[in-house]
Amino acid sequence: MQPVICTVDVVLLTLQDDALRVALLKRDREPFKGVLALPGGFIHPDDDAQTQDAALRVLRNKTGIEPPYLEQLATFSGPARDPRGWSVSVVYYALVPHDVIERAGHQEVRLASVDKPLNLPFDHRTIVDTAVARLRSKSQYSSLPCYLAGEAFTLPQLQRTYEALMGEPLNKVSFRRKITEMDMLEPIQGAFTAGSAHRPAQLYRLKPELRDQLTLIERGI
Repeated sequence: MQPVICTVDVVLLTLQDDALRVALLKRDREPFKGVLALPGGFIHPDDDAQTQDAALRVLRNKTGIEPPYLEQLATFSGPARDPRGWSVSVVYYALVPHDVIERAGHQEVRLASVDKPLNLPFDHRTIVDTAVARLRSKSQYSSLPCYLAGEAFTLPQLQRTYEALMGEPLNKVSFRRKITEMDMLEPIQGAFTAGSAHRPAQLYRLKPELRDQLTLIERGI
């Protein structure tokens, strides 16, 4: 009996020019050698205590990135998804500000719009669609978009991040009321935007104690 193929795949998402993009890499082996695909790899039983460790290892080795947010998405499995045989992939999605990807400087990483056709191998297109749906749904009632806004951001910048993910403009007063209600941000003392024709704006960040968890709100943004 042929053994089951067991892997992890990671949907690495970022915002570039207010558009949601996914990180892809050319596969370095068959099947589909040279084709753009999600970062992924086999689970290493001797090195990985759990599948999340495998996902972090894959991202670190293949992209040079340590994501500020990583969440298990779903398990994809079956005999038809991989030409090598029956396979199971535990999939994670990661959120990374665009400047983190730029600083990593990995020349093989390609960013592709999730809203345009993607000709991906295996079932990676379905996986990307599932991750995007999860992100956009959670953006309506949680602090999740903050992980795409960067270490420091103004409230207008954060609002644009939410708007980009939700696909619609948000009322400024209502948005700020909801953000205040979530009580997830703290002002960075003495930190303001510079070089603008307008009055410098206060910079904020996620409260340190909340960086490893999501803040939720009962009624949506």
